[in-house]
Amino acid sequence: MEGDRTDQTTDVIIPLDAEAANALGSKARREAAGRYLSGLLKNGRLPEVMAEAIAEAKHEARSRGLTDADIDAELAAWRAEGRL
Repeated sequence: MEGDRTDQTTDVIIPLDAEAANALGSKARREAAGRYLSGLLKNGRLPEVMAEAIAEAKHEARSRGLTDADIDAELAAWRAEGRL
């Protein structure tokens, strides 16, 4: 890719679960998701957004009675299965 040209796009393959893939079934939704992801990556906001998402997920898990140990055990199981 050349420089910082915003009028060029490149298709990439990103693995998603089936539900997320179905949500991107239309060209308009894929283009919107691509613009959003491009903005996150180009503006250096990805770490910030990921940290916010993780914090929200942990908050929701805790509000449902899960502890940090429960969350860590689930993550370890996912890693062992190769899902993370």
